Amino acid sequence: MSKRFSYLQQPRGFYKRVFFLALPVVLQNLITTSLGFMDTFMVGLLGSEEMSAVTVANTPIFIMQLLLFGLQSGSGVLISQYWGKNDRASISRVLGIGLYAALGIASLFALLTAFAPARILGLITDNQRLIALAAPYLRIVGVSYGFDALASIYIGMQRSTENPVFGMAVFMTSTAVNTLGNYILIFGKLGAPALGIVGAATATLTARVLELVICVVYLLRDRRLPPVPRCVLCPGGAMLRSFIKYSTPVLTNETLWGLGTSMYTAIMGHMRISTDIIAAYTVAGAIDRVIVAAVFGLAAAAGVIVGKEVGSGNRDGVQDIGRALCFVALCLGVGIGGTEQALYWGAVRPALLPLFHLSPLAARLCSTLVCCYSAMAPVMAFATVVIVGVLRAGGDVRASLLIDLIPLWCVAIPLTALTALALDAPVVVVCVAMTSESAFKLVPGLLRLHSGKWVHDVTSA
Repeated sequence: MSKRFSYLQQPRGFYKRVFFLALPVVLQNLITTSLGFMDTFMVGLLGSEEMSAVTVANTPIFIMQLLLFGLQSGSGVLISQYWGKNDRASISRVLGIGLYAALGIASLFALLTAFAPARILGLITDNQRLIALAAPYLRIVGVSYGFDALASIYIGMQRSTENPVFGMAVFMTSTAVNTLGNYILIFGKLGAPALGIVGAATATLTARVLELVICVVYLLRDRRLPPVPRCVLCPGGAMLRSFIKYSTPVLTNETLWGLGTSMYTAIMGHMRISTDIIAAYTVAGAIDRVIVAAVFGLAAAAGVIVGKEVGSGNRDGVQDIGRALCFVALCLGVGIGGTEQALYWGAVRPALLPLFHLSPLAARLCSTLVCCYSAMAPVMAFATVVIVGVLRAGGDVRASLLIDLIPLWCVAIPLTALTALALDAPVVVVCVAMTSESAFKLVPGLLRLHSGKWVHDVTSA
């Protein structure tokens, strides 16, 4: 191997470790994204309008999920490095702050969706029929995220301490319950009333409650990493300051990224073909999320490995580890792009797409979107692992924020609005504009990675 690629020569067992850390997260992501696909599929059987309504309702919910992911990721920056130092009391303090913050955000979200669902949805679309269908769904699902918030933070703590199997088991169980609940409550099976969209929301709420119950039972019986109660309940001012310093940029990053991504739905909601494009975006997005689950699994594994190495003091070796992980991400992206195309044309389009009752235009738009997503998969995979996995875990949260948000807000969103609304351009042009953000992250991500300036021991701050 040439000296240029010498960083790929990692210690024996390194890539095996990456695989076994990433695999449970990949399976967890596949489970949760498959659940989203099943929700889309089952609601889609009711009609195109109902499916578009759920997509509109899921836009503010998606922002809430990103806030939770930001808290989870921000906590993970600290937890993975404290795990490298074997500092269990500090891990409990970070967990406590994360739980308090998550519960506060979820409570605010539940209040907003309970009392002003139509006003929130009106920011996304001006289609009054979609708003009327989506409002009851949003009101119920908004309540569910109080339970999801607490469970997500605890699952993230377990993942950051090299126990990703726990999250996989939790979500596997809740997904089974959610899918069964969808079948019973959407269509009125086993003697239950047919509730349609409201049934899908009720099934989601039931699954979220179950997730939290499982987490509480596991916490009380955990012998591998039992929490220190006084540290969880009273984390202390010093840890709070550290948490704010390193978690706030991550939380800001995820919030602004979520708002930016949601702008795509808002833009499509004001297009001339809004119902068709949103229906196509719903199906194509569900397919894409199932495929790219592997990327986020690798990013999670990269975060744990990099954070632990930094925390244990391996400052020099971690730079080569980061490069190796990003190379793996690029190769993975090529593979998933091809897989996405094969899955869509070989199975989804001929067998599943007709079941969604899409209009001919929406079906054509769906094919266009899938082609654009798969073409950008290698670049997206690299950008995700660099930003979410390597730079964040290395404590370089401010640089990762800038690399993530500037291409989105300064390039992709303006281009999408220009092509979709001002120019009324062909959908393929709009789709290229939407997916362009990953391409503009490539150069700054590479430069930051190779600079070595991203390695910071956040536990000594």
